[in-house]
Amino acid sequence: MAYSRKRAILMLGALLSCVILVAAAVLFVDRPASTWSHEHLRRPAVFDRLTRYVDPLPTAATLGIAGVGLAAAFAGWRPGERGRTLISVCLAILVSEAIKEQLKILFGRPWPQSWTSGNPSWIGNHAFGFQPLHGGTAWESFPSGHTAQVAAIAAVIWLRLPRIRWLGVAMALAVAFALWASNYHFVGDILAGALLGTLCGIGMVAVVSRRTPVRVEYREFRRPASNPH
Repeated sequence: MAYSRKRAILMLGALLSCVILVAAAVLFVDRPASTWSHEHLRRPAVFDRLTRYVDPLPTAATLGIAGVGLAAAFAGWRPGERGRTLISVCLAILVSEAIKEQLKILFGRPWPQSWTSGNPSWIGNHAFGFQPLHGGTAWESFPSGHTAQVAAIAAVIWLRLPRIRWLGVAMALAVAFALWASNYHFVGDILAGALLGTLCGIGMVAVVSRRTPVRVEYREFRRPASNPH
């Protein structure tokens, strides 16, 4: 019990630290970092292409879950360790995708740069801040969905495939850097997306894992009757 409480406290502390880091980025880093990216990097083609490799992930995850369901329903397939890893990855991507859509509407943040029809942006007209529940594609910068998806995958890899943890981390960092270098997202958006994806990955691994809590059975021991002789 003490171990569980200590672990919960550590996790809450880590979560609070991440939230503070995101808030600090929004207040002090986002505007200068976006301006520097726009003036000096100017969206290199290699980074722009890298961000687009994430686009098919929700579709691939949907097909993966559908394939798993069909195999289980009609072929009697039951997931082993690799199957559980695949299910965890697919669910983490889909859950992070669904949650980030709602968070984008909730926070209502303009993008760093204008993309279509002169949408308000920091680079375009110094539009900055949050307009909660505004709605519309021009106010969907926070959090970064692309970062959330790759962070979700990285979290599952970290927990399920420890030998290639480096690959998951490298993938997530590469996409995060490309998003900033292309000025598609503020630093705060990227950090928030990473937090969301990591939480989804951890949660889905916990859901899919076959480990069950240890049950402690108590038996009543009766003192044997005393020998009358």
